[in-house]
Amino acid sequence: MADTARETWITGIGIMSCLGEGPDAHWRGLNECNPNYDATTFTPYVVHPMAPINLDAQIPKKGDQRQMEPWQRYGTYAAGLALDSAGVKGNKEVLDHMDMIVAAGGGERDSVVDDAIVTGLLKTDDKGRFLNERLLSDLRPTLFLAQLSNLLAGSISIVHGVIGSSRTFMGEEASGVEAVRIAYARIAAGQSDIALVGGSMNAERRDLLMVYGFGGYPLKDDFRPVWERTSESGFALGSLAAFLVLEERGHAERRGAKPLARLATVKSEWAKREPGGIDAALGRLWDALPADAATNAAVISGASGAAPATAEEGEFLAGRGLPVRATGSQIGHALEPQFAMNIALAALAVGRGKLFAPCDGSGFETPSDEALDRAIVTAVGHFRGEGLALVEAVR
Repeated sequence: MADTARETWITGIGIMSCLGEGPDAHWRGLNECNPNYDATTFTPYVVHPMAPINLDAQIPKKGDQRQMEPWQRYGTYAAGLALDSAGVKGNKEVLDHMDMIVAAGGGERDSVVDDAIVTGLLKTDDKGRFLNERLLSDLRPTLFLAQLSNLLAGSISIVHGVIGSSRTFMGEEASGVEAVRIAYARIAAGQSDIALVGGSMNAERRDLLMVYGFGGYPLKDDFRPVWERTSESGFALGSLAAFLVLEERGHAERRGAKPLARLATVKSEWAKREPGGIDAALGRLWDALPADAATNAAVISGASGAAPATAEEGEFLAGRGLPVRATGSQIGHALEPQFAMNIALAALAVGRGKLFAPCDGSGFETPSDEALDRAIVTAVGHFRGEGLALVEAVR
């Protein structure tokens, strides 16, 4: 049975996106409301590209960099930022028992190899022999056509020395919710004292856009903030990475670490996607929050822009009477790491005691000058999975 006295503190944040790297760049970008997006490179789809980064700052060995695809580099870099933020970078005593939970997709395809194989298959009569030869010669021996999802955790372990238990979850937005929920639950239950949790995604991939394009999910042609995507719905994929260091309060105090915020609760749901299903799921999640959760609070929404999920979430939140911010309007939607990113942004807001500016022309997001002590973070998957977290200030 969990010991409810074991508080979970957020003691480290590592974030990077189209807004830049680190808390200050994100806070500045969120308040400026000047979304950085690309509507031409992957026409007709809109994406939020990763801001320029100096990989050497967190992945010093060029050999390590070469072994990774962009999504791994982003995640490993953000993990290093989180460890730096928590003051445990290079601290072997802590890293030896630090747990790691990663939310990851299936990795990246090598589009050059894919194109060469498909083109070659059209020209050969012995397709089986040709395919076997290409698979043996064109791919790294440890990989298959799509890179393994747990390679990110392996890269973080190699580069940063995080060698406690390791788990990798797959399953789009729901995997990001579960990664944080399990880390939180393990700390509450006394099974873990400190954990690194998060994920990363490279959105600048034609193969990824093609796959989601088949389902009609990506935003096309013209960029619009999340709540304005009514007649033309869809998510604008965003390249981003986010890692959190979650730590039991006593463990943090013993090493002199200061909290950035408190993670008070994390809940997950899996609604039937039928009329009223999301409303019911969010209602159950909301009812499980502490009685004072809505006091001096705001909502940091993970709404993607995809229909009908975003409209249904908007209707639910409109009835809660709290100021709302959909971060997807500025950093895009990154599926697996989105929940960790939004918890990080919530921690920034409650740590500063104020909400960042609205970025929405629909009128749904309104300015707020009220003191901020709590942020309720939502996750409503574009296709499946719901989650909720409560982030509180530690004064």
